[in-house]
Amino acid sequence: MAMISGLLVACTQETQNKFSRAINNWTGTDGVLEIYAGNKLVKRFMKIDKLSTATGTANDKDRPYRYGYGILDTNLNGKIDKDEKKVYFEFSDYSTSYVFFENPE
Repeated sequence: MAMISGLLVACTQETQNKFSRAINNWTGTDGVLEIYAGNKLVKRFMKIDKLSTATGTANDKDRPYRYGYGILDTNLNGKIDKDEKKVYFEFSDYSTSYVFFENPE
């Protein structure tokens, strides 16, 4: 454990963030992403294991959007109903009002 702690201290912040995301993905999380238009909730995705930042394939630079997979809560009732499916989603870091949090249930 001391060796892992020593390695983390020597890593850059971005490397530590990537390592942390890998652990979160491995252990599993129960994320919820809510998308807002003004103050109105318009989309909700549930059971998200992680959000990823897109990177360019040729230049390896971050792109201005994030993506992930989650179950689309079509009726916005905060529960996963049997007709709601897992979908891929993307949203802009610049123009999207959103909240991402771990489901407290």
